[in-house]
Amino acid sequence: MIRIFPVLLLALFTFTAKAATIVPSPPQLGAKAYLLVDAASGAVLAEHNADMPLPPASLTKMMTSYVLATEIHEGRVSNSDMVTVSENAWSQNPIFAGSSLMWIEPGKNVSIEDLQRGIIISSGNDATVAVAEHLAGSEAVFAEMMNSHAEKLGMVDTYYVNSHGLPHPDHVTTARDLATLAKAMINDHPEQYAIYKEREFTYNGITQYNRNSLLAEDPTVDGLKTGHTQAAGYCLVASAERRGMRLISVVMGTSSTSARKNDTRSLLNYGFRFFETSIVFDAGQELDKPRIWKGQVDYVPVGILEETVLTLPRGKKKHLATSVELQQNIEAPVAVGQALGTVVMSLDGETVYRGPVVALAAVEPGGFFARLWDILLMWISSLFTVS
Repeated sequence: MIRIFPVLLLALFTFTAKAATIVPSPPQLGAKAYLLVDAASGAVLAEHNADMPLPPASLTKMMTSYVLATEIHEGRVSNSDMVTVSENAWSQNPIFAGSSLMWIEPGKNVSIEDLQRGIIISSGNDATVAVAEHLAGSEAVFAEMMNSHAEKLGMVDTYYVNSHGLPHPDHVTTARDLATLAKAMINDHPEQYAIYKEREFTYNGITQYNRNSLLAEDPTVDGLKTGHTQAAGYCLVASAERRGMRLISVVMGTSSTSARKNDTRSLLNYGFRFFETSIVFDAGQELDKPRIWKGQVDYVPVGILEETVLTLPRGKKKHLATSVELQQNIEAPVAVGQALGTVVMSLDGETVYRGPVVALAAVEPGGFFARLWDILLMWISSLFTVS
């Protein structure tokens, strides 16, 4: 089901600023930057330095995985394809010293399917280079592909230099951009996203375990990725689904593995405890049926063309007030989806949604005499209209 999200979310964002009157303030964390968003509505439930460019460490591999998933989806590569490991992608490459590895060897063939798990579960820097070279010929060209995908997704403060996230002064992203990427992976490539919840991966007799320890502690968590370098600190992008509501959390620059886990747990628990996301308009829901002039019919159904969801403080949906403002003197022809007015939803005096009201059916012009009659009726009506 296609969903249309609120055109005006600023009032929703003020829930955290006005938390004293609606919900408690979000947890104050020690991370350099963090963000909590609802995956369906896009509502921001908590944030701190969410637009600060920071080194992403192995969170970079989320984009490497996303690019690979896109190539698989578009048929340019398949899981069964074999990749010949180069010297650059060798696990003993000096630049990988002390970092996480899949432990692939030069000259040997490795399947795309194994490399995908080597990137996501083992967090193998060697696996990312093997994939980059296979898809783009070189890691530099692959970084251009990564940046192209980032631009298309709207990741405005992100720039990639490599496929793995080892430190480079120009290699940065933000908590907000990472949430955008996480949402894209979840929605665009659900089969590949499912790999993020796998707890272990064995390659060449070596078993490695997913570093996202929340997978073992919270069954509602099903992704995404950890990262760590001295420059980046300990980072974690996570997603969880409870009672049909999915949240995405990002924490960057924490002091330890336990800190990133605890900060993430605090954010998720806060969001699920105090907010709920629900459908406020069904696709094709009719809101009114106003008079239409000069058409083959006298009335046109208007409403919401696509499903609309909102994230609100828990228990507040029943207090929403809805008003519909329509254009005066709607005239044929009218096409399906043509904007004919505005619907506004408010909560406790604050606007939480403003969006278009559209025609749900097309209306063609009426015949000559029908149109002439309507012109006369419109003129008579205008005589009694108080401006």
